[in-house]
Amino acid sequence: MNTRPLRYNRRDTLAAWLMLTPFLIFFALFVVYPIIMNFYYSFTNYDLNRAKWVGLKNYRRLFKDTAFIMALKNTSIYALFSVLALTILGFLTASALNREIRGLRFIRTLMIFPYATSMTAVSMIWLMLLDPSTGLINKALRLMGLSGVDWLFTVRTALPCLIFVNIWKNIGYCMLIFLAGMQSVPVEIYEAATVDGASEGQKLVHVTAPMVRPVTFFVSITTLLESFKTFEQVKLMTGGDPLYSTTTIVHQIYQRGFTEFKMGYAAAMSVVLLLIVLIVTLINVRFGGRAE
Repeated sequence: MNTRPLRYNRRDTLAAWLMLTPFLIFFALFVVYPIIMNFYYSFTNYDLNRAKWVGLKNYRRLFKDTAFIMALKNTSIYALFSVLALTILGFLTASALNREIRGLRFIRTLMIFPYATSMTAVSMIWLMLLDPSTGLINKALRLMGLSGVDWLFTVRTALPCLIFVNIWKNIGYCMLIFLAGMQSVPVEIYEAATVDGASEGQKLVHVTAPMVRPVTFFVSITTLLESFKTFEQVKLMTGGDPLYSTTTIVHQIYQRGFTEFKMGYAAAMSVVLLLIVLIVTLINVRFGGRAE
């Protein structure tokens, strides 16, 4: 009597594997194989013509490379402040817009526009706005009697400008995800909190925040991964300058691999980046996403 269900289970399993086969082939060819080859090339001095085995030479060189150390520091600062700001501001903005008031839907739509725009276009817009001589921001400062600022040309302000642009672009995405989570919270919970005398601030802290913890975890992970991969901003707005103060790991990978054609050295950088992202993600999953 158990043979027919067993036969159906085997048939379903076979059908599932057949349907998964195209994706598995694609995944093996374009994800697994490149990762394996990149790992191999990181132990060579590959220059697009030949690959000579050099062992751990590339990895030993990394931590003596001033540009890479600066890129590691800049990427960490960029990711830390971007994730904190996007998570906190996304949550607060969503809570402010989670109301049925005329005009709020229009504001939500406006906030999505920057996220829907490519980072290339956003970078070019802010590059013009932050121009020290013709930019609108410096013109506004001069009208108020203040001196202009070389926003992207001084070590003190260049990296904060890139972080600000990233936050400005992605705040709408975080708001939208938080808003979806907040609107799934049962209204009865808020009504019970109101009956108990909770204020709006107390409901936000003690009801909304705990109920959207899975959303918070999702937003923090996705924004963290995107921050570690940042490249377009650096390439278009600063080129990694001044004095490597805005260069990132991905920018250094590009510079070494596609400008200097040191593919083996660039591959070693990408392996280190992969390990950093993996470790940070596992820490987040272990401590931040335990309940989720």
